[in-house]
Amino acid sequence: MAATKTRVKWVEQRTFLGSTGSGHSVVMGGAAADGGRDQGVRPMEMLLLGLGGCTAYDVVDILQKSREPVEDVAIEIEGERADDIPKVFTDIRVRYIVSGRGLDPAKVERAVKLSADKYCSATVMLGATAKISHEIEIIDSGS
Repeated sequence: MAATKTRVKWVEQRTFLGSTGSGHSVVMGGAAADGGRDQGVRPMEMLLLGLGGCTAYDVVDILQKSREPVEDVAIEIEGERADDIPKVFTDIRVRYIVSGRGLDPAKVERAVKLSADKYCSATVMLGATAKISHEIEIIDSGS
């Protein structure tokens, strides 16, 4: 079993520096209303960004391996959280915007389905508490 290591260090007030085992860092913070200085991504936003990065990686990989002429993939995610603590995500909407010249819609749908159902660990984990829905928009760049 492979381990993933990260470290989060308190900087000041409600600002934290997250460092990864791969050598990258990100600033996370809270809103001024919550005692922060609005200096970084909110930790719960990071979860949605992680889901977006995970599924985007899968979709690009699957489409390229299928020799689809994919030129761009953008993922827009909106999440609703519970009112009570812990304020887990209860509903997440994932919108895939996939661009390319002459993309096969069935192959794009297949890539999204494979990512959502099998490959994206973040989707599977968040799906334990949230209803996750997917929408696909295909843009033909040849038009």
